[in-house]
Amino acid sequence: MLDDKDVDAVFIATPEHWHAPMAIMALQAGKHVYVEKPCSHNPHENELLVAAQRKYKKIVQMGNQQRSAQSSALAVKEIKEGIIGNVYKGEAYYSANRGSIGTGKLVDVPKTLNWDLWQGPAPREAFRDNVHPYNWHWFKSWGTGEIHNNGTHEIDICRWALGVDLPNKVTSFGGKYTFDDDWQFPDNQEVTYQYDDKLITWTGHSRGKIQPSQPGRGASIYGSKGVITLSRNNYKLFGLDGELIKTVDEKVKSETTNTVGGGGLDVTHIANFFNAIRLGGETKCSYRRCKYKHHDVPFG
Repeated sequence: MLDDKDVDAVFIATPEHWHAPMAIMALQAGKHVYVEKPCSHNPHENELLVAAQRKYKKIVQMGNQQRSAQSSALAVKEIKEGIIGNVYKGEAYYSANRGSIGTGKLVDVPKTLNWDLWQGPAPREAFRDNVHPYNWHWFKSWGTGEIHNNGTHEIDICRWALGVDLPNKVTSFGGKYTFDDDWQFPDNQEVTYQYDDKLITWTGHSRGKIQPSQPGRGASIYGSKGVITLSRNNYKLFGLDGELIKTVDEKVKSETTNTVGGGGLDVTHIANFFNAIRLGGETKCSYRRCKYKHHDVPFG
């Protein structure tokens, strides 16, 4: 595929340890790249990916689809215009009732899977029955845990809405509390990102839903005059008294907490990627748009 001159763009929706290597290989081959979140398995790979994009000058878009939500874009615009006053805090959260992944048993590799190719640049491990096709997210060799599996989306929206880049300080605490199994990351986690005059928090409940009434995922932006909640499907504006002032819905709904995803934002985000290639426009989330103040690296 990389040698095929008729292939203009590559979509990377692999396990996360393959994201940056495949993206760089595609750029070296002269392809545009749409890479699912997170852009990489570790921060250093992000810097390598940005260096490759600068060298080969092809379009790179990350799959944080809410950047293409019209309701979120409107909210960010109105926040900048002062609709909720001085913004000072963003709360990002994700909750699900994921079950136990058990203790993996050594089994034969399925005939449909090239296990050596699947592992790619990762250290070699024996194949177990609780890794493929989804639970690799919870193993450090291939995944990055819930904070990058789903937290990437909402944390990025908070950064966008608050207009912040790299934090001054990050504090993370939590642990694995629910099941005695092979899961290698916290399944319940709290993270704070501190800035000069602003704050972002992320609350992750991979196993054990937030109760009683908080929705499965989203972001809340706090200001001196009001609060805005943002999801993949709408934007809601509240006054300081908690009264709902207005709601702006997306025209096409998107899935929020299943393992497949899909919906209006995928279509819009990919269309933005294609238009940037065809027409030379700007992508909603390339390193040029989702950049940090000190390091031009994509949020991934």
